[in-house]
Amino acid sequence: MDQDLIVEGIVVPAMALRKEQRRTRYGTLADLPDEELADPDELERVVYKEMWWPILRLPQQRWEPAIRPNIGEDGRVDWGAFGTVDFDSYRPQSSKLRYKAEQMKEQLKDRVNLLRVLSDRIPGTAKYKILGLVRKGVLDPDDIQDWDMWQLAVGYRRAWRLREQIEQLLAKSRKQREQRLKAWLES
Repeated sequence: MDQDLIVEGIVVPAMALRKEQRRTRYGTLADLPDEELADPDELERVVYKEMWWPILRLPQQRWEPAIRPNIGEDGRVDWGAFGTVDFDSYRPQSSKLRYKAEQMKEQLKDRVNLLRVLSDRIPGTAKYKILGLVRKGVLDPDDIQDWDMWQLAVGYRRAWRLREQIEQLLAKSRKQREQRLKAWLES
């Protein structure tokens, strides 16, 4: 059992004089000082990067926020004294018309892919002349006898209408944005 020591006339238990040894989650090595060991958080990051590298390599769209908050010492977002003032002025205006146009663009992209598949099934270049006549309104798709060509003509006409609707929505959205800007400048 440890003996108590007397320091300047005060009895100090031996337990109080022991130096606390810091334990690490991953242990220690006999010949290597603790300062040279890898940080446990760093080891954890390396393991997670190795586990999730296929997902981390997927392309992503970059989105930069208009407001970049500071990160405090505790790792949390520190908005500062003026962090709550008028976030709406920083946020870009959302337009329902532009959103609808983006959704319709996705539909158009799908339809164009389908039309490519149908077009590949039909040999020759006469299909392009027939599609031109259908677009001009000279030929009705219901007058076409071949099933694949009929599907191509009907799909082409629908895709053409969808493209026109997208253009109209985008033009209307631009007009609304210009009006809002004009009203803001006049105020």
